[in-house]
Amino acid sequence: MRILHANDRAGAYPPSWYAETATPPGPWPEAAGELRADVCVIGAGYTGLSAALHLAERGYDVILLDAHRVGWGASGRNGGQVGTGQRLDQEALERLVGRDHARRLWDLAQEAVALTRSLAARHAPDAGYAPGIIHACHRARLVPEAHAHAEKMARDYGYDLIRPLDREAIRRLIGSDAYFGGDLDMGGGHLHPLRYAFGLARAAAAQGVRIFERSEVTAISRGTPLRIATSRATITADHAILACNGYLGALEGSVAARVMPINNFIIATEPLGPERQESLIRGNHAVADSKFVINYFRFSHDHRLLFGGTESYGYRFPRDIAGQVRRPMLAIFPQLADVRITHAWGGTLGITLNRMPHFARLGGNLLSVSGYSGHGVALATLGGRLAAEATAGQAERFDIMAGVPSPRFPGGAALRWPLLVLAMVWFSLRDRL
Repeated sequence: MRILHANDRAGAYPPSWYAETATPPGPWPEAAGELRADVCVIGAGYTGLSAALHLAERGYDVILLDAHRVGWGASGRNGGQVGTGQRLDQEALERLVGRDHARRLWDLAQEAVALTRSLAARHAPDAGYAPGIIHACHRARLVPEAHAHAEKMARDYGYDLIRPLDREAIRRLIGSDAYFGGDLDMGGGHLHPLRYAFGLARAAAAQGVRIFERSEVTAISRGTPLRIATSRATITADHAILACNGYLGALEGSVAARVMPINNFIIATEPLGPERQESLIRGNHAVADSKFVINYFRFSHDHRLLFGGTESYGYRFPRDIAGQVRRPMLAIFPQLADVRITHAWGGTLGITLNRMPHFARLGGNLLSVSGYSGHGVALATLGGRLAAEATAGQAERFDIMAGVPSPRFPGGAALRWPLLVLAMVWFSLRDRL
């Protein structure tokens, strides 16, 4: 699978600020020989780690496989924002699936945040969860929509943790003239994503999950039981869960036609100190703006600005990630022109056509959960729990997510890339103009 090996050294974490400030568990061995388990989970990001942990807590014998290391993919490279709700807002979901289904999706998303905070507190207190996400509007015409959304959430969903922000209020919170207003959602927050993944891995191992790293799955033979092949092992399992997200490759064509990998990039500045941090983002909140290709940023515990933005759609990362991401950072914070960039890294995530996660039953004993579209810290954690429930025979909540339409990309896996590039060029031009 080219995307698993296009940009990184085999079995090594990328040189990110996250990897530099987190102590990995393990290492665990490569899978070898004939192995047997109740459930085989493929992919050791948030979905796979959560599924394995929740299954082991139910008494299942679980094998967890990763082609590289636990937390190696998007789960260990993302912006660390624990967002509320689904990737689509409730107004859009009501139009898509109706109010009753949309309400159930909201309740699950709220559970996702609570679950993430609970697991982080229990298993990864060093992940340093901090509350608050500012949604910043880069156009004045978007501000009334943001304020109407806050009003609707309080009125129709009883959710009163969103505070509307006018231009003066957002200027007090973000030291930039780039934004015209927005809202502050105190129900969400941010954390150190790789430390969180490592905490889940340690918890899963403590529950008896057998973790195998550097064990890329090359084939899955359907049947009862399933047979999962790696280069050195064959795992026989009664059930399996695909938790590969943007790194699925060609392992399952029906999922690949609906979940597309794209690359996103983050930089970390040198430490700026607490006073300069407060001048840029007051209150240690995270920020995500309204551009189609989102800029998202927050501060680390050592007062570095972690700034994410820009995307690419081929397999290879750009050569100068730091230079590419520095441009949107300076467009928002020109006062950082003299600041040194110390780390720059990329990762691959999975997106869907309608930006909702893709939950699928691929057979009676094979599930797939992926396609979080940049909103996956909390939802992937919950996705693992729901996949564990469904594997155990309690599929009602899994089916709430699976019941959301998940259209194929036009042309399926073969043509999704060039068509998406054309769409992204259009939307990026719209953001600029």
